[in-house]
Amino acid sequence: MDAKAREKGYLKYVDSKTPQTKMWPTLFYAFLVGGIICVIGEGLGDIAKLIWPTLAEQSISAITSAGLVFLASFLTGIGVYDKIGAFAGAGSIVPITGFSNSIASPAIEFKNEGFIFGMAAKMFVVAGPVIVNGLASAFVIGIIYFIFGI
Repeated sequence: MDAKAREKGYLKYVDSKTPQTKMWPTLFYAFLVGGIICVIGEGLGDIAKLIWPTLAEQSISAITSAGLVFLASFLTGIGVYDKIGAFAGAGSIVPITGFSNSIASPAIEFKNEGFIFGMAAKMFVVAGPVIVNGLASAFVIGIIYFIFGI
């Protein structure tokens, strides 16, 4: 059997084993859950404005982000966010809550290996590359801005 035929057979086998998703319901659920997360964020911001009416908009945004991160971490810790993710797919991954989940999940998974070599070492396994690339991109853009004053 030549390599091309073997590759075709393998791809056919993979296609037969890959679970098929229905595109429109999946898109709807992602949009619905992502929208609900955004509505919760808006609600947190509105509550913060009611509590601290003189606070700057930038501070309100920071409080909203911190609240969403806390809620996602809490829901990850009690096992609810995984169910939301299974239902919503990218609708739960794209907002800041997905980033919070990507940090909390490995920390919870490796807690039995100890604080240093378990939680602390494995916490950024998924989110670490995102943080590094974000910081590196920000550094490069900052240097360009500094040199050219754009």
